[in-house]
Amino acid sequence: MMIDEIQKQCLELRGAYEEGLLGNQVMPEDTHPDFLNNESRLSYFTLPMSLNYQRNSYALWEAAKLAYEDMQTHAVFQVQNVTGMDADELRSLLTMYKVALQPNKHVDTWRRISTTITDEWGSIEGMLNELDYDFQKLQEAVQITHKKGFPYLSGPKIFHYWSYILGEYCDVVLKNREYIQIAPDTHVIKCSILLGILTEDEATLMPRDEISERWRDVLDGTGMSPIDMHSPLWFWSKNNFSYQLQK
Repeated sequence: MMIDEIQKQCLELRGAYEEGLLGNQVMPEDTHPDFLNNESRLSYFTLPMSLNYQRNSYALWEAAKLAYEDMQTHAVFQVQNVTGMDADELRSLLTMYKVALQPNKHVDTWRRISTTITDEWGSIEGMLNELDYDFQKLQEAVQITHKKGFPYLSGPKIFHYWSYILGEYCDVVLKNREYIQIAPDTHVIKCSILLGILTEDEATLMPRDEISERWRDVLDGTGMSPIDMHSPLWFWSKNNFSYQLQK
């Protein structure tokens, strides 16, 4: 398929997504409470994200909402509180609603990220301010300078998706947003094959970062950043490609 035809189909999919034509379009992160303040919102969409590995995303965010709304467990969404919390207490609070499924690893991840943010910047909002709301500076801080302090969240797939979520759900306007890569998960891979961006063999053998770059090349000139296609592709695949592209 010619590149201009692929671009046309991508633009059509993006339009179909915006018009609600791709079927069920409820993202896991759509399950969230009303927030007390901006820092609570940032914590809510940051800390559970670090536990979103090989588990049901919808169940994770449902658990997070329950924990946030319960005053007994609400404190786990305040990084300063987590830093000074007894390990057994934190474990009890995070497992109460099954936000943490692994009582040691998940709890340690939650604590390490909270401690890193508190020690280095005081808060998530403080971190973003000091990094000038710049995606590239945030990337350097999380994936390089303080990588060990951001377990899982510093991984290439989840870091880029988290950066996208900050914009979608926290109204964070990041400079250099266009450098956020699309995360080639199962749904994106299926769509890539169907659109002719990847062959079956490439989908199996090509490194994930090269797949992300392939998407960047394909969208060049469309006015869309790669991450703008994440939700349209995710729902198109999730709903078994029920939406039919125009010929």
